[in-house]
Amino acid sequence: MLKASLALDPQLVVADVRRRTFGSFVEHMGRCVYTGIFEPGHATADEVGHRSDVLELTRELGVTMVRYPGGNFVSGYRWEDGVGPVEQRPTRLDAAWHSLETNAHGIGEFVDWARKAGVEVNYAVNLGTRGVQEAVDVLEYANHPSGTYWSDLRAAHGHRAPFDIKLWCLGNEMDGPWQTGHKTAYEYGRLAAETARAMRQIQPDLELVACGSSGSGMPTFGAWEATVLEEAYDQVDFISAHAYYNESTAGDLGSFLASALDMEAVIANVVATADHIGAKRGDRKRINLSFDEWNVWYQDDLEVPTEWLRAPRLAEDVHNLADAVVVGSLLITLLRNSDRVTAACQAQLVNSLGILRSEPGGPAWRQASFHPFAQASRFARGRVLQAEPVSPVYDTAQYGPASLVHAVATHDPESDDVTIFAVNRHQQDDVALSIGTRALPEHRVVEQLVLDGDPRACNTQEQTERVFPRRADAAEPAPGGLEVALSPVSWNVIRLRRDPAPGTARG
Repeated sequence: MLKASLALDPQLVVADVRRRTFGSFVEHMGRCVYTGIFEPGHATADEVGHRSDVLELTRELGVTMVRYPGGNFVSGYRWEDGVGPVEQRPTRLDAAWHSLETNAHGIGEFVDWARKAGVEVNYAVNLGTRGVQEAVDVLEYANHPSGTYWSDLRAAHGHRAPFDIKLWCLGNEMDGPWQTGHKTAYEYGRLAAETARAMRQIQPDLELVACGSSGSGMPTFGAWEATVLEEAYDQVDFISAHAYYNESTAGDLGSFLASALDMEAVIANVVATADHIGAKRGDRKRINLSFDEWNVWYQDDLEVPTEWLRAPRLAEDVHNLADAVVVGSLLITLLRNSDRVTAACQAQLVNSLGILRSEPGGPAWRQASFHPFAQASRFARGRVLQAEPVSPVYDTAQYGPASLVHAVATHDPESDDVTIFAVNRHQQDDVALSIGTRALPEHRVVEQLVLDGDPRACNTQEQTERVFPRRADAAEPAPGGLEVALSPVSWNVIRLRRDPAPGTARG
């Protein structure tokens, strides 16, 4: 059997686990909003029109934060269209996704949904077709207590208490030629800086995200971040990063399973660029990353409708087990970089690229990719440890040498529990993972949860639990620790708990 090892030491810490790592994304794209989170008349719809079945799955998923309302959609969006009496709201053309936007769901409905879901709101402003004034107007509407035009209008719309949104995105993917209002790095950097400055004049404690490049394959990648931060470094807290992966683009399953190597490179390059600008400025402030779009997405299959339709079926990818394992590997990467990636958003929550699926008037269910996200959000607590697996490598056509085992470990000082999240990228063979516990001599494996099986298996409306985690056999003792088996193309959650030897006191 192939062998790998991982040594655990709770004194070797990367950073605290960031709860914002487990963010998601709701964009007015396809059926993410309409018949996704929002469907008045559905059997499970509440008084606002939000689907309770989707809300229940969102809570189970463990989402902590959701970015809204875009995405490409935001660069042509007039936020004022989505407030006030629904029957008076205008229907507009959404150029981003060639759809009709009814505006039946806007910022007020979304904040209601977020509160029911128990998630933080991450709100994006339009810096494509709009700018400073509209950004400060929506901030006043959202967060000012009362006594002004926009805050009193919010109260008149039924929301007397402020929304108290702290995290704001300054536009979306502004280096992309597909973006409505596409700008050069200098143009966007100046606009982002001026918008941020104006917003902070109203509320100084905001956390603001500047747009990084929309992908590492863009010719602007790196240079874009440098120019934007030259203009906006003082005014922002984050620079964003986006990345999507799929087997078709990777070229083969082995390369696809190693997609996290590219995410690691994106993080390293953006961090280096941000720190370079900080060093040039002699500034001790550190810009962190908001990886606010990431997922498996088969973009080559995207067919934007030619007719103007309401909530068309768009980018409704079905995730198989291999996709889920890659999603798990990407989560491992985000956790491993928790010192600098302090916010992230899986894109998207439901239907369009969705980790959840729903049918109009019908059921909602978990995609295969649901399970790694839900387990990581549930079990990653406390601190991320410096735990580097020693593993056999294999060659990939896309990324070069890749470790068969990709892993991260977290330690919760309060409970003393340790959790290892591990992926086996081998397509045929088990890997025996030795877990070194000399620094944790009283810890034992109490549970190993595994997502494995046919890499092409997926969950559908007819078979909603074909891909579902199972419990593996107990770990075996090994010199200096324990040993667990990682099955081929699998996602694994290995939980260790302090278990003193007989006759000793339990801590």
